[in-house]
Amino acid sequence: MFIMELTYTAPVETVEEHMDAHIAWLDGHYASGVFLASGRKVPRDGGVILAGGASRAEIEKIAAEDPFTVAGVCAYRITEFIATKTSSDLASVRENPLA
Repeated sequence: MFIMELTYTAPVETVEEHMDAHIAWLDGHYASGVFLASGRKVPRDGGVILAGGASRAEIEKIAAEDPFTVAGVCAYRITEFIATKTSSDLASVRENPLA
C-alpha cells in the first residue's frame, strides 16, 4: 500500500486552475480500484492519496501523470507500507508479510 503525499509548489490559485483535470484523474484511478481515499491536507498546502493494488513503479507512473505534476504545481512523496491491520472496510488490501 502507498501513501502519496503531494505538496503544492505553486500558489493555491494556480493549483485551482488544474483542479478539474486533477479530479478527473482521481476519478479514473478510483474506478480502476487503485485509489482508496484522498483529500486535502490541513493547512491546505497539498493533499494525500491512499493507494493499493499496484507496484511502486505503477504508483510512480500514476503520480507522474497527475495533471498537477504535468503542470508543475506539485511534488510527490511516495511512502510504501505493509498494511498488516486494517478496518473491515479495507480488509481486501490487508497484507500478510509472513505469507
